Amino acid sequence: MISKLPGWVWGMSWVMAVLAGMINVTGVLGFAHEAVTHLTGVTTQLGAALAGGDRGGALHLAGILGSFVAGATLCGLIVGESTLAGRGRYAVVFLVESGLLVGAVPLLDGHRALGVFLTCGATGMQNAMVTAFTGSVVRATHLSGLFTDLGLLLGQLLRGLPPQARRWRLCVTVISGFLMGAVVGAWCFAAWSYHTLLIPAGATAVFGVLGVLGTGGGRELRGGFWKLGRRRKPFVSTSVVEEVGPPAEK
Repeated sequence: MISKLPGWVWGMSWVMAVLAGMINVTGVLGFAHEAVTHLTGVTTQLGAALAGGDRGGALHLAGILGSFVAGATLCGLIVGESTLAGRGRYAVVFLVESGLLVGAVPLLDGHRALGVFLTCGATGMQNAMVTAFTGSVVRATHLSGLFTDLGLLLGQLLRGLPPQARRWRLCVTVISGFLMGAVVGAWCFAAWSYHTLLIPAGATAVFGVLGVLGTGGGRELRGGFWKLGRRRKPFVSTSVVEEVGPPAEK
């Protein structure tokens, strides 16, 4: 599947990882000191809160998990199928994500938990969108799997197996983008606090507008997005570690 990705997907994946790094470092440096782009640590904290009888903390952490899932759900509702077609639908996801990030800024300035939830919803949408248009090859908001793949590839290389250039490239692309976003986001947060989120909000808004213009002024949106009841091809997951061909047509 990696070999089938168009060239522009690599650059877009890096940009999406940069934006995710900026969003996440804002959450880590903010009043709640919580990562908002991945949920492993949040789930662990939820388990500890439940075990310790911390009802308020558990509800807050459950809200983070629910917001991320809700964002991904909304993306699935809008995009429908796992395909590179339908740019208008992806444009809508970009625009909604931008709106969520903009709406989160004043709430985070006021130390309101709803701002954290909106940010998590935005990152859930972004991760689901990247997952959809790359066929689950790229996930741009968390890195555990990529570091696992990196270690696996390094072990295979040390064993004398031929290098798998595209898989190396995928790991380096997303990891370097996320790290770059975290560095730049930390610098921006020191100067602008939560208004740092307006940078990824602006970028996703630009992508959304360009997507709308690329559909002939939104004709695809009027003809496709609003027909949410229409059955679409279901999402098909593939693995980064094992490349497989596309599913056979029925």
